[in-house]
Amino acid sequence: MNAVSLAGLRDQLRSGRSALAESWRARPVASRYLARHAALVDGVLAALCERLHLPAGVCLAAVGGYGRGELFPGSDVDVLLLLDAEPDANDRVKLEAWVRACWDIGLEIGHSVRTVAACLAETADITVETNLLEARYLWGRRALYTEFERRFRARFDPRAFFEGKLAEQAARHARYDDSAYKLEPNIKDSPGGLRDLHTVHWLAQACAIPAGWAGLVRAGLITEAEARHIAREERTLATLRIHLHLLAGRRDDRLAFDYQTELATRLGLAATPHRRAGERLMQGYYRAAKLVQRANDILIQSLRVRLFPVTGAPEIVDSDFQVRGKLLEMRAPDLFEREPGALLRAFMAYAQHPELASFEPATLRALWRGSTRIDAAFRANPAHRGLFMALLRQPAGITRALRAMHRYGLLGRYIPAFGRVVGQMQHDLFHIYTVDEHILTVLRNVRRLTVPALAHELPLASQLMADFDKPELLYLGALFHDIAKGRGGDHSELGAADARRFCRQHGLPAEDIDLVAWLVEMHLVMSRTSQKEDISDPDVIAAFAARVGSVRRLVALYLLTVADIRGTSPKVWNAWKGKLLEDLYRAARARIEGGRAEDIHAKQTEARVNLALYGLPADAADALWKQLDARYFVRYDARDLAWQARMLWRRADTATPVVRARLSPAGEGIQVLVYAPDRADIFARICGFFARIQYTILEAKIHTTQHGYALDSFQVMDLANRGIHYRDFLAFVEHELARDLDPAQPVQPPPRGRLSRHQRHHPYPTTVRIETDAAGGAMLTITCADRGGLLFAVAETLMRHDLGVYAAKIDTLGERVEDTFLIRGNRLNTAAGRAALENDLRAALA
Repeated sequence: MNAVSLAGLRDQLRSGRSALAESWRARPVASRYLARHAALVDGVLAALCERLHLPAGVCLAAVGGYGRGELFPGSDVDVLLLLDAEPDANDRVKLEAWVRACWDIGLEIGHSVRTVAACLAETADITVETNLLEARYLWGRRALYTEFERRFRARFDPRAFFEGKLAEQAARHARYDDSAYKLEPNIKDSPGGLRDLHTVHWLAQACAIPAGWAGLVRAGLITEAEARHIAREERTLATLRIHLHLLAGRRDDRLAFDYQTELATRLGLAATPHRRAGERLMQGYYRAAKLVQRANDILIQSLRVRLFPVTGAPEIVDSDFQVRGKLLEMRAPDLFEREPGALLRAFMAYAQHPELASFEPATLRALWRGSTRIDAAFRANPAHRGLFMALLRQPAGITRALRAMHRYGLLGRYIPAFGRVVGQMQHDLFHIYTVDEHILTVLRNVRRLTVPALAHELPLASQLMADFDKPELLYLGALFHDIAKGRGGDHSELGAADARRFCRQHGLPAEDIDLVAWLVEMHLVMSRTSQKEDISDPDVIAAFAARVGSVRRLVALYLLTVADIRGTSPKVWNAWKGKLLEDLYRAARARIEGGRAEDIHAKQTEARVNLALYGLPADAADALWKQLDARYFVRYDARDLAWQARMLWRRADTATPVVRARLSPAGEGIQVLVYAPDRADIFARICGFFARIQYTILEAKIHTTQHGYALDSFQVMDLANRGIHYRDFLAFVEHELARDLDPAQPVQPPPRGRLSRHQRHHPYPTTVRIETDAAGGAMLTITCADRGGLLFAVAETLMRHDLGVYAAKIDTLGERVEDTFLIRGNRLNTAAGRAALENDLRAALA
């Protein structure tokens, strides 16, 4: 075939695709685009076969998505070249020329060349078998295609195929952490994506049900209304995918940040006062994905029962429910219509029977349909309110029951405020879940504290949970703590009002209502205090204890705070944050219970005992300690005092920097001690060193002795978890940091880090706040997107303004930082000096 003939087909394909894109922009109907694109490619392939004179015994078939007549803009064109016999050399040349020609004219084909027998042999691979299940004749010897189809159907094993597809789906979901709520989900393969709907169609075919939602309606598995609902969400996903391919100019099934705003614009979604256009787009996607997951669950269960009938007598649970084959089923098909309260009792039974795998298909469908019966009258019914509170008071199964209620659409109906946050993303650079998923994850974390087998994870929290008198109040706090996000205003205050109203409606005593509402309103206070303020300061502890007021409230707030932080992202929680919260809890409890502040002399005595264990004389710490003020002894416990004194024994007047490192007593990261003649650039040098080796400073305690030495302590961590061998690393830090502190060496700035794609597309505002105190110092608070070298930029700016740092807390929340510095210096005494500092910090952080 000559180049001119190929050029004509290339132009036909290109112009046809351009016309389709124009038609799509004018009227975006997914089914029409997909069918017309498949028909366009059908014609081009048939013409190519004719012009290249393929061998006489060849048959061309479309397979995969192209086989079912759906071709997305960037999808591969999957084809099968069927042969009646193995090709000879001459036939191979013709077949290879045909494949090259496909690529030359712009068709990205995925092809296989096989005899019928070879095709059937490959069906042991579930992916190949699925592709062949959707085969469609295109061109060539039809009798050969008919033979292939007959033999394929004859050896098709529906049960093996069913099990294989379920295993494949489970593996696919696992690749995406079994979550439909990723920040950048894959619109095709993520849970709740198009592939979940394809799987239902394939399994329906295995059960001899014609493809399509209409076939499932005729089979009695869904109603016409449900079929329309599912088809609508299928169109939503298909429309998004077509837009995405056309926008990217290639196959790209990930709803990346780069595309979300433009996709929202193309779909006519504008920003609102409280949400970006991209966030509205993603909430629509997440809600569609949620329905797809629900349909996938229900229909696969229904199809499984058809193919694998459950036998044996049922086990009676009560007058309304029974168990058959580890599935809970209603005993009467009209149960939920007669008794709407049974909707809640179903989940009570599900919680009470941990051996249950799920609900029986007819019961699942009835739950889904019955969710609409949960209206204002249902919610106002005292019996229903009692049932919901009884569910929260179950000793086990609460999390899975509430997750099932959420999955099948009942939780958002029972708590309408929860329904409003379903699928609502949080682009704050540290939450990785939608609001609804985060809430349920926090609830799960609270529940985990009741499991004795998991007590080793958080011993103190587990013990406190075991002693807490009404754990259902903590579950309510978890359910409502973020429920008002996205409304504008303070979500803690708005959520507290929702919680108070809900608890009052559900008949809780006044003191319990007050506790839940207070928990929701104060749920951020303990984390902010522990991570931003100096919790070794007795005044900070006194102020926090006064806000809390009672031990019961303190325990509840501590438990909810631990669960909340652990529920934002796996990257946010670490042992250091756990220690800060525990230290704050213990100090506040001692204050509330009337305990006295820890005596400095008692600390020193305990530290001397510790030093004696190492064979040091009784006066080993005196040379150092006489140079330090009371604030130093307040900020460290006796073990830290002893370690620092031992490291600096006989070095109180050293002329060279001393750097010592050890594994952190917190259980994660390392603790670094720096002692050197004080200079303005020490803090900047230390920050630069750790930034260059990609370690994160979590906390800095900085002191200046009376004889002019800097005594600084740092908690640092490798947030990337690179698995560095700590013995060698400690020696490296001690040697290299001491060399960097040599005043003869220039200050080495670290490389400036780049913002991530998430940060670029969802920029987080930089805030700089300076609050002066009566003593002439100030608290500097910085909140901004994280990047490499950021802390060094702050330290260098403070150095240029001749300001000293005497404490720092660095709180990294995913890709966001909230850093607090206690600083002092003459520049802070004037408004002009503070304004200049703020401007220079903003410039350094830009």
